[in-house]
Amino acid sequence: MLETLAQIEKEALEALSHIEDEAALEAWRVANIGRSSPVMNVFSQLGSLPKEERPLVGQRANQVKAALESAFAEKKESLKQMALARSLAAERLDVTLPGRPVRRGRLHPAVQNLRRILSILAEMGFQVYTARDVETDEYNFQLLNIPPHHPAREMQDTFYIETGETDEARRLVLRTHTSPGQIRAMREFSAQNPQNPPPIRIALPGMCYRFEQITARSEVQFHQVEGLVVGQNITFADLKGTLSEFVRRMFGRNVKVRFRADHFPFTEPSAEMDIECFVCGGKGCSVCKKSGWLEILGCGMVHPLVLQNGGYDPARYTGFAFGMGPERQLMLRHKINDIRYFWNNDVRFLEQF
Repeated sequence: MLETLAQIEKEALEALSHIEDEAALEAWRVANIGRSSPVMNVFSQLGSLPKEERPLVGQRANQVKAALESAFAEKKESLKQMALARSLAAERLDVTLPGRPVRRGRLHPAVQNLRRILSILAEMGFQVYTARDVETDEYNFQLLNIPPHHPAREMQDTFYIETGETDEARRLVLRTHTSPGQIRAMREFSAQNPQNPPPIRIALPGMCYRFEQITARSEVQFHQVEGLVVGQNITFADLKGTLSEFVRRMFGRNVKVRFRADHFPFTEPSAEMDIECFVCGGKGCSVCKKSGWLEILGCGMVHPLVLQNGGYDPARYTGFAFGMGPERQLMLRHKINDIRYFWNNDVRFLEQF
């Protein structure tokens, strides 16, 4: 029986030395140290051996079994390391290959244009002033000369925030324009010296929200940039000169401009500013609707009541304001016929800018 155990061990180890994959190793384990393996059969035959041989044979059988299990564990680890080495060799980095450039993100086209507008205004002495998106009805409408039931409110369907507030003036809304920032800025500046408030020259960028049907021409949210200048002896000539210079820096020195009378509750007099259509050169086309001109912003002298609500004496101070939409300017410049493209997050559209 001892010779049999020696032969079992020799043959098993020799077979193990030729194994090169895990499937064959598993088959070897079943055949040599499994329940029906030769070495396990020796244990089942111990009872039939003479008493004096049982301890010696049992001890030797345990030694063979332990040796085979140890050899199996070593072989398994060896195969694992060999597989890892092959994997590393196959995936080895070739440092001589040229690197792959990482694709960089880019600013949204509306943000790009917004920054360009603010950069030009900063060069012209305007300070950026940020106001809140959630406003009270008082600041969004009433202090801007738009009282309750004013016809202008029908033009600006509003998102009201449910707070249970019953006082009309204190009801919260998502601002429909950036103009509420005018009142907040004037009150902040006038608080510094109520008797002689300092002059103001600010740009107010931000999002606006209107409860409108989403179409090619209208969205429920859009960017707007407001400008406000307040001081002594500010005239409409200052407004025209400032905006004409802004437009030349924005669209080119040779651009032609014109001002048309209009009406806004918070400015008096009010105007729309147009530039000559850069598509047809003023001859008339589908972009300018055959007029030869493109409307780019609204403007006017700050209404005396608005100045007073902001803490500035309209008898001593005057000012002008203007507002424009970055998305609208982009639509005109690039002949984009649908404002929804700016909010669809379609990379095919966005990567063109």
